[in-house]
Amino acid sequence: MASPRLLHGRQSQVGLWYVITTVSLGRIPVFASAQAAQLVAEEIRRVPQNFAESHAWVVMPDHLHWMIELRSGIDLSRLVQGLKSRSAIAVNRSRGQSGPIWQPGFYDHQLRADEDFRAQARYIVANPLRRGLVARIEDYPHWWCRWIAGMADLD
Repeated sequence: MASPRLLHGRQSQVGLWYVITTVSLGRIPVFASAQAAQLVAEEIRRVPQNFAESHAWVVMPDHLHWMIELRSGIDLSRLVQGLKSRSAIAVNRSRGQSGPIWQPGFYDHQLRADEDFRAQARYIVANPLRRGLVARIEDYPHWWCRWIAGMADLD
């Protein structure tokens, strides 16, 4: 069960921006598999635009960071749970397995108007660099950002 502390102060407000972090079960690096990471990315891309608009995301070996603007039609918890459920089904199907691949719950940070959304996106996208997985973001295939095309945009 997710920690009740994760729910404290959580809001789901249309038009607000959130950074979501969710972790694989037991921090097992499920998404070190390119196929598993790609399946998660595909599920992010399938989120209906009327639910949420993605601005940046990165699938790391054992977790996901996702920056969204919440839209009408769904609350934040249902949105994330749906993504986790669909991606778990897809990953399990590809591996011929079943069972959970995500830890229960997730961490969210509501971005305020005075925060620099692009700076947050750069921080998200730069995760593989900080973890030492690649020397250039262009060499890491499991990320996307509307404002960033490569290393030159991270400065």
